[in-house]
Amino acid sequence: MTNAGERPDAPTRGIPRVGAREKVTGMARYGADRTLPGIAYAMPVVATIGKGRITGLDTAQAAAVPGVLLILSHLDDLGITPAGYIMGDGYAFQSLQPMLDDRVAYRGQPIALVVAETLVAATQAAGLVRAAYEQEPFAVEMGADGTETVLQQEALPLPFLADIVVGDADGAYERSPLRVDVSYEVGPQHQVPMELIGGVVEWHGETLVVHEGTQSVGALRGGLARQLGIDPANIRVISTYVGGGFGQRNSLQPHIAPLAVAARRVGRPVKLVTPRAHTFHAASFRPVSRHRVRLGADRSGRLLAAIHEVDQQASRHDLLPSTYTEITSRLYDIRNFRGRQRHVRTDAQTPGYMRAPFEHPAAFAMESAIDEIAHATGRDPVELRLANDAGTDPVTGKPFSSRQLAACLRRGAELFGWADRSPDPASTREPDGTRVGWGVATGAYPSMTVPTLARLHAGANGHVLAEVGGHEMGQGITTALVSAVSANLGIDPDAISVVVGDTRAAPHHLTAGAWGTNSTLLAMHAALGELRSRLGVAAEGHVDLAAAVRASGREEVTVEAVTQAPGQPPEMIDRMRAGLVALAGPEFPSYVSFSFIAHFAEVRVEPATGRVRVSRVVSVADCGRVASPVTADAQVRGAVVWGIGAALREHSEVDPRYGGFVNNDLADYVIPVNADIGDIEVDFIDEPDFVLNPMGVKNLGEVALVGVAPAIANAVFHATGRRLRRLPIRIEDLL
Repeated sequence: MTNAGERPDAPTRGIPRVGAREKVTGMARYGADRTLPGIAYAMPVVATIGKGRITGLDTAQAAAVPGVLLILSHLDDLGITPAGYIMGDGYAFQSLQPMLDDRVAYRGQPIALVVAETLVAATQAAGLVRAAYEQEPFAVEMGADGTETVLQQEALPLPFLADIVVGDADGAYERSPLRVDVSYEVGPQHQVPMELIGGVVEWHGETLVVHEGTQSVGALRGGLARQLGIDPANIRVISTYVGGGFGQRNSLQPHIAPLAVAARRVGRPVKLVTPRAHTFHAASFRPVSRHRVRLGADRSGRLLAAIHEVDQQASRHDLLPSTYTEITSRLYDIRNFRGRQRHVRTDAQTPGYMRAPFEHPAAFAMESAIDEIAHATGRDPVELRLANDAGTDPVTGKPFSSRQLAACLRRGAELFGWADRSPDPASTREPDGTRVGWGVATGAYPSMTVPTLARLHAGANGHVLAEVGGHEMGQGITTALVSAVSANLGIDPDAISVVVGDTRAAPHHLTAGAWGTNSTLLAMHAALGELRSRLGVAAEGHVDLAAAVRASGREEVTVEAVTQAPGQPPEMIDRMRAGLVALAGPEFPSYVSFSFIAHFAEVRVEPATGRVRVSRVVSVADCGRVASPVTADAQVRGAVVWGIGAALREHSEVDPRYGGFVNNDLADYVIPVNADIGDIEVDFIDEPDFVLNPMGVKNLGEVALVGVAPAIANAVFHATGRRLRRLPIRIEDLL
């Protein structure tokens, strides 16, 4: 049975979460959860200068520690070739591969690897490696001497990275009766997922097996093949579960190839669990971004012009392609828009993708500025946003595949009780003097689809095994896939097994950008259609699977489907098979597609200390058909918690004297805890988008974070009358 308005293959509503029992009982196996016979343990040694070269490396004391098996450094012939930058024709989070020469590009860069019989011995020996350096001047802050600024559309001349220019933004801004010209800053942040970076590497003859928590087993296989000069067919990468990715694990990291070399040389498996402090330099991070936003409006608050200029931190060796203005040009019906994005090179590892990498900072800037316009005109912030809602895409003039942003605002306002809001800032206080504020903000994220392969094995016993090119990072992708197969064939979810995160099962594209669920569901939809055709059954309705397979004269029927987004050329499938990122597309033929969300936040500001507490949040999302209600609700709740951290807690501190990130543990890198979180109410518009795909599903994982921070910042303004334009908001900003 299907509900009215549902397609026959729409996911079943509310099946139990796949893998939940394994997780809560400790049976789920993560990358480093393997203690094999004869296993050895590795520990990195990292640079303690901001930039320069190694002039000497003394390993004598380290080698004398009982149990030490091997110490690798640039003094050894590692036989490793750089894997290349993932946002080009490479596989790694940065083009720089440490330990190949004497250069130090940033503090915290690995310079040696110790392998020992025990973790204790490896840790002790790593602490005894002594390096001598020739230091060079360096810059870790965007405004420091020695940085270099480049314009993105000149340095990265790709059409989707060019400045967005619509109409005459500068002229319209100058002619506007009401103008706002403000600057915002979002500081550097790190993902700090629960699972530490690391895994187990072992050789079986000429075959390399890697157990690693990653969002891209394909990139690890392809990158290691390039680095070590071996056939990708001789490499298997397994990532059954990932204990949080959020962009930190989206590519090959610099420890894996040296681990493979070490395992080969000692003739035994090697395990590495990177210490938390090292993870702040072992992978990418959210870069500093600075935003200048100019908005022009008439006296009623009708938006006439917007100019959004962004400077983003980069490393010396790579530029992270940025798309901040992709959503700020589309949140509202602004027909005169100009966006510009620049990169500022600093001496750090290459920044990268952290949940809603550009959209979260961009929304903070734009939605804060929108709130400033609302205050200047005296209009209610929700009313002003609704008055400026876009019916068609302001950039291209095409229709949206679906756009329920106004419905998100209206339903969120109703659930929150927005009608009771006092319009005057600093006007609401509790008896003890606590100031109360309400804020609202919206968010958007583009609908992305990547090339994906799905293979189905249907057995005469009625069981289905699905092998899909995706990764389970806690977002519930396996639950959504089981739900889709169950709904399509009308079979019990217990008769379905899903394999993801294993290069032996299928080629894998990177899972990120909230494209994992909709891309794998699209491939699964195509594979299910092929299975029905192969079995000779109807295109819709319940299937007696066991009988249909037996009627074919076989014990098992196997089908395969490969799908990709509109506008992606065929070579993108070849890139997927090689573990490379599909850089081209999607380019929808007659529409544009985004997911949308609205967040409403209530804050309480303590009168004496200025401490801000978020007492409640209401979030309403437009993500098309909700593929898995249980996991979707969890996605949004987790994003709200993340947004509270981004707005009030999280900041990666750098020391301009020594380089590197100095608050590199969970004592000093402050994240929210249970006591920081108030009530969170989540709702969905749940209108399928059949224009976008046959399942009616849009993305959710990234958009859920977009807009949380500005909703909180706007609530702080409403509570205190102080407009704060830098994240995170600090107590000293309110004293």
